[in-house]
Amino acid sequence: MWLFELLPPGSVALTVLVISLVAATGLALGSIKVFGVNLGIGGVLFAGLFFGWALPRLYGAHAGGAPADLLHKEILGFARDFGLILFVYTIGVQVGPGFLASLRREGLPLNLLAAAIVLLGALVTLAIHFIFGIELKYAVGMYAGATTNTPSLAAAQQALKEAANLDGTGAAAGYAVSYPFGIVGIILVMMLLRSYYKISLAREAEALAGQQSIVAAPTSMNLEVRNANLDGLAISRIPFIEQSSVVISRVMQSGLLRVARPSTVLHLGDVLLAVGPRSELETLRLIIGSESKVDLRAVPSAITTRRLLVTKNPALGKTVDELNLVDRFGVNITRIRRGELEFSPSNNLRLQFGDTVLAVGEESAIARAAGELGDSLRALNHPQIIPIFVGLALGVLAGSLPFYFPGVPYPVRLGLAGGPLLVAIILSRLGHFGPLVWYLPQSANFALREVGIVLFLACVGYGAAGSFVGAFVSEGRFNPQGLYWIGCGALITWIPLLLVGLVARAVLKLNYLTLCGLLSGSMTDPPALAFAGTLTGSDAPSVAYAAVYPLVMLLRVIVAQAMVLLLYH
Repeated sequence: MWLFELLPPGSVALTVLVISLVAATGLALGSIKVFGVNLGIGGVLFAGLFFGWALPRLYGAHAGGAPADLLHKEILGFARDFGLILFVYTIGVQVGPGFLASLRREGLPLNLLAAAIVLLGALVTLAIHFIFGIELKYAVGMYAGATTNTPSLAAAQQALKEAANLDGTGAAAGYAVSYPFGIVGIILVMMLLRSYYKISLAREAEALAGQQSIVAAPTSMNLEVRNANLDGLAISRIPFIEQSSVVISRVMQSGLLRVARPSTVLHLGDVLLAVGPRSELETLRLIIGSESKVDLRAVPSAITTRRLLVTKNPALGKTVDELNLVDRFGVNITRIRRGELEFSPSNNLRLQFGDTVLAVGEESAIARAAGELGDSLRALNHPQIIPIFVGLALGVLAGSLPFYFPGVPYPVRLGLAGGPLLVAIILSRLGHFGPLVWYLPQSANFALREVGIVLFLACVGYGAAGSFVGAFVSEGRFNPQGLYWIGCGALITWIPLLLVGLVARAVLKLNYLTLCGLLSGSMTDPPALAFAGTLTGSDAPSVAYAAVYPLVMLLRVIVAQAMVLLLYH
């Protein structure tokens, strides 16, 4: 056939073609719904398994024997690893700005639950080894595959080599057989929990939005000055105002409405429009006097409001006070929107690229403030490429750094998944460094993320096809050992996830969107996270995933090594 002559085995063209076909076929397969359920991004893995099994036979039938290396191994490995790096890096960039707030709010409980899943998985693996008699070299591979954690497989193989002089192929076989169900098992647990508790995704999203709004939900209040102690006092000298995040944006004096400045002198009967958290506004009301029936926003005047984008480098990293727009231009900034959160501009809150601020002032003054902040939609939607590659390089370096723990003779590394994720969280939290801005437009972030996870799954599926099929077919005959291994791997996947999932929902009342991220992160499973994002239509699972991922990655690598080192010594 002319196609086989055009694309010889081991060629770059054939490798790229197969990866592309696996990706397209898998995405199409994942979109097919059966009883309202679809595989989603996981369809790419199964398409890879099919192509990895069928293509060598197709070429072998034409050439009189299957080629040893049909695809270019180096390119296949590069595409797999680079896809994984892209996926986790874009997740880190996305969740980084809100990561610390989430960690402070619920990070400790989430990490304790995730650690429980890791340790329960290890206990089930040891039980399978001792009770069912499966050799440890296979059992640790099943542990890595059932928890979809490739770094733990590498750690176990290294430990097997050092402790027992084994080459690690047994662990790889166990990994290949249990890995597909590892992904499907996590997805099934998510669906079972949703069905068992009759969860409404809309209500869960609304509840989670309510929890987030507790942190930052500015509102407004019209206040009339009735406290005689404030008569003749400048706004900046009002007690409590400096310590709060309340902004007084407008003031009406003798029937005239103007923009409030820190130097504006108050008089009895003046009406102020204050913006900030409800609790702080109530405190300020007790100090100033009482709530006014006059709504200054409805009073006709030259004062208007406009939302401005922060896209100019000189404004990045500065607080609203440091910009001093009110004294320089007569413009007050009353609210800041970052992602899905809106909050008041506190003294220690520094502006980041992509923030949206609500400016109050006259139109001409707001125009001058817009020039100061940038307010460029084009700059917002145009990704900066240099910071992406700088971040990827730093992530790879961070993932390669060795960490030494007492009792573990070999170094532990975050790897190509943990390093880029951690670096992306840190960089996106910083916002910018000189001319480098660590912001990615949502469309660019989503595109890179999807390309990354598709590349990763396509290559993993294709590469695991031989070991996967070999566990079921031996010398042309069906081998029941494969089904036995799948069952054992399913126990390693299901038991920890179900136990912790039930406890998290029934006892701790954990939000379902957060729970999906916790389950995906505890298994360090990007495909499950991608499925959770598609299922819930929310980015909330990514936040929980990132909150537990670093700890879980370290624990899984340490536990995999510990099982080998303790039992072989």
